This record gives sequence, C-alpha cells and structure tokens, in this order.
Amino acid sequence: MAQSTSFVSISPLLKQLSTMEGARSVSATDIAAGIGLIFDNRIDRVQFGILLYALHTTGKDHQPAVLAKCAASMRLAAAQVDKDALIQVIRSKAKAHGDYRGGLCDIVGTGGDGHNTYNVSTTSSILASALLMISKHGNNSSTSLSGSADLLLHAQPKAPVIAATTAEALPGIYQKTNYAFLYAREWHPGMRFAAEVRREVPVRTIFNLLGPLANPVHDTGLVEARILGVARKDIGANFAEALRLGGATKALVVCGDENLDEISCAGPTHCWYVHETGGMITNEDGEKVKEVRTTELLVEPEDFGLPRHSLEQVHGGKGPAENAEILTKILRNELPKDDPVLHFVLLNTAALITISGICEGADSAMGHGDEGEVIEERGPGGLRWKEGVRRARWCVESGEALRQWEGFVEATNEIGITR
Repeated sequence: MAQSTSFVSISPLLKQLSTMEGARSVSATDIAAGIGLIFDNRIDRVQFGILLYALHTTGKDHQPAVLAKCAASMRLAAAQVDKDALIQVIRSKAKAHGDYRGGLCDIVGTGGDGHNTYNVSTTSSILASALLMISKHGNNSSTSLSGSADLLLHAQPKAPVIAATTAEALPGIYQKTNYAFLYAREWHPGMRFAAEVRREVPVRTIFNLLGPLANPVHDTGLVEARILGVARKDIGANFAEALRLGGATKALVVCGDENLDEISCAGPTHCWYVHETGGMITNEDGEKVKEVRTTELLVEPEDFGLPRHSLEQVHGGKGPAENAEILTKILRNELPKDDPVLHFVLLNTAALITISGICEGADSAMGHGDEGEVIEERGPGGLRWKEGVRRARWCVESGEALRQWEGFVEATNEIGITR
C-alpha cells in the first residue's frame, strides 16, 4: 500500500495536549478530527503515536464527548450500507412487538478484562436473534483466547463466511435471517493504517475503547437497543454518556463486580441504563425532543431467577474451536438446563431481550416464549429480567435461534461462493 504524500500536521493539537492545562482546552471535535486522519492514511505515524499516548496520559480518551465524537469519526470512515434498502428489509421483517420497534440490536464488550470467560456476548447475540433483529459488531481477539470472529470462524458443522457480510450484502442477508455479524476488519478498512502504531504504543489506547461504539450501521438510525460491557467500573458512566451523546435511547452498559465486561454469573453487576423517560425537553437547537436519561442499577443472578456460578466454572474451552463446540451444543439444546455456561449466556441474552422492550408485549399471541407461564415480576429498574430469561430459554428450546443461525451460515456461504 503506497504511503500518502500529503500528511496533515497536527502539531498544534499535540502541543495543547502536552500539558494538562492545555489539554483541558482541547475540544472533542478537534481530537476526533485528528483521529479521523488515520483512516485515510493522512497522518504521520510518529504524530499519530504521540496523539494516542497523549490522549491516554491526559485521560481524554475516557471522556464521554471524546469517545462519542471519535466513534462517529470511525463510523464515518467505515463502509456505508444502503440505508433505504436496509430500512425496507427491516420493515418487511415486522419484528416489532411490545415496546420493541423491530430495530437492530447489538451486544458487545470492550474486552481486556483478563478473565478469559466463554464467548458470552457473541452466543447471546445469536440466541436473541430468535426474537430480535441482530447486528452484532465484532472482531478477532487482541487480548483473550477467543474473540467473537474467532469463535464464528470455527463454528461447526459449517462456519459462516463472516467476511461476506459486507455493506452491499447486508440487506440481502437480512431477507434470509434475523442475524448478521459485522466483521470489523471488513467494515473498517481504514483501521489497517492504525494497526502498526497501536502495536508500538506501550499502553492501551482509545482504539481499545472505540470498537463497541463503532457499529457501522449505527448512523442509519436503525440500531434500537444494545448492551455494552466494560472491563472497569470507573468508566461505565462515561460509556453510557457517550452512547447517549451518540443518539442511543435504549442501552445498558454493564460491568461485573469482578471488572468483567459481561453481566456476571458470579455476583453483582453494575449497570448504567440509558432510556427514554417519557418526558420531553428542549435541545440546544430549541427543538422539543424526547428526554433520555441514564439510571444506575445493580443486578444479580437472583434478579433473573438464576443461581450464581463462579467465573472458574464458565471459562469455556481453551480456544475458539472448543468454544465453538459449546456454541453448537447450546444452539442444539444439548446442555443440561443447570449448566453454568448456559446460565451465563441466558443472563446476558435475557438482558438484551428485556431492554429491547419485547417483554412488554403479550407472548403467546406472537409465538414468543410459549413454554411456561409469563412472569410479570419486575426487578431493578422496573424491568422484567425473569421474563427475559424465560424467553431466552424459549429461543434455545424452540429451535428458533438455531434456525436463524443456520440461515446466516447459509446466506453468507452462498455469497462466499459467488464472490
């Protein structure tokens, strides 16, 4: 790949960031503009490395406005889907039910928690596709034994061709399944220019945080609900605010008490619930808009009607191939109902189902969760977590999650053959 011959200098920005006093005056917009240069290979590698390190040392890379603006810059540089075509196919699926409007949903974590647990969010995204439209954003692992893409690439008996889920192909894939995995490597080609510098910078950089905020279909306005796991409790509120600033109205940022970037099966999980209040406020442009607020919650496995399991019991396999075997067993309903890994997955699947709002609709009339009695009980945040688990179990036991998964595998393999 030829190097750009016209790098843009960001020396003034770097000079401001060189002191804490100067850093305080730097705007999120200016930082995002600097970050955005890397996606077009328009910034010198040395200046880019200094920028990443400066953002880390000044703490600017954890500020909500900076996260929101930089994520927007990253999405702008991503492959762009045909919004009209996507809207048309999402409407044709007619998945709206209860307070769920039928939009796209995602469940993702920052990684880096060091616990090397089973691939919960990826498996949960597949299970939830039995009821919700899923746009799962993910990549290969950089820190754990098995990243989301690594798991899917090892799926049996046939793996999906995840690189085939391109911007051009996405609407067609949704015609055949409720599930799509958006492979970050394919959707964010400009990130290749950042890779070498990231490896050389001796600290975790802002790019370790932006991935969960950079779902490339976010700016279509079709992403309705999401769960975002963080590996540090002290940044949970920052991510919730970054989501709110980015336009999210239905999201749950989670951090297990062990600094786990999932809802923990072992004990309490700290949550930041981004939601509409039902009221209206006037925005900066003088327009009346729906009020969106963040509420802090603490949830425990008991709130979902499930027992606790230590994290040692949910490590899964030693790598993606063994985790893929577990995924297959879950989808085929071959694990015992009290299996710790299954409970871990059900917790997180239930959370996404619950915050989507679908539990607020009658279930049997729509074929949702026909097994067992509807659970009306509400827990933290006034949400029906136990009903979410009941419906998550239905996703497995009905075979509907497996059907949606097989639809995704077949759709992407067909594209892979014709490419």
